[in-house]
Amino acid sequence: MIRIGVVDDEPRSLQHVLDHLRRYEAEHGLALEIRTFADGRDISAGYIPDFDIIFLDVEMEHVDGFTAAKRIREVDPEVVLVFITNMAQFAIRGYEVDALSYLLKPVPYFAFSQELNRSIERVRKRASDSIMITVDGELMRAELSGIVYFESVKHRLVAHTLTRQHSFVGTLKEMEATLAGKNFFRSNSGYLVNLRHVTGVKASSCLLVGGRELQISRPRKKAFLDALTDYVGGRSG
Repeated sequence: MIRIGVVDDEPRSLQHVLDHLRRYEAEHGLALEIRTFADGRDISAGYIPDFDIIFLDVEMEHVDGFTAAKRIREVDPEVVLVFITNMAQFAIRGYEVDALSYLLKPVPYFAFSQELNRSIERVRKRASDSIMITVDGELMRAELSGIVYFESVKHRLVAHTLTRQHSFVGTLKEMEATLAGKNFFRSNSGYLVNLRHVTGVKASSCLLVGGRELQISRPRKKAFLDALTDYVGGRSG
């Protein structure tokens, strides 16, 4: 199930996108879970990262698409953003919030379907990275993209996700080995950090999405910064 948000304050434009989505469902035999919003403030206020793809109108009455996207990116660096606009000159601003692309109104179905193909491909690639953990006696799948960091607490691990915490038996050393090559890095003896959620680095700590701040031990700082630089460079390329 692909979860899609559509944000547009023009009812006709909103319906146009919904018609394209329903046609895409029928042609590809794919189930889409679709939610609509009439303004950027409706989706960005108290945003919870439960969408795979969001189609965002740019010009809206209360909160425009770029402002809404910036608020969304503060808590969700992975959701695929596609802007829909009347003005081609707005497209370049999409890079500020790591938007996948933009579409010009009125959006023809072929261009829309091609963009949706790309978006879904990105979502599926991201979802393929997951681990199985046992929480309260039940086996559950946790997507790595949603895990901000792991914390070691008395012979147990706590997975801090974008929305909640999961405690389970394990060691940080074992988890580090399991996630080798998955862009997780130890900031100190107690934390294993998902580099995709690092928003900045201070003298002795790293800043994460949602305002979290974790200590970076002095012996690990250079290696941590090197790993973060490699990750950001690889993602940009």
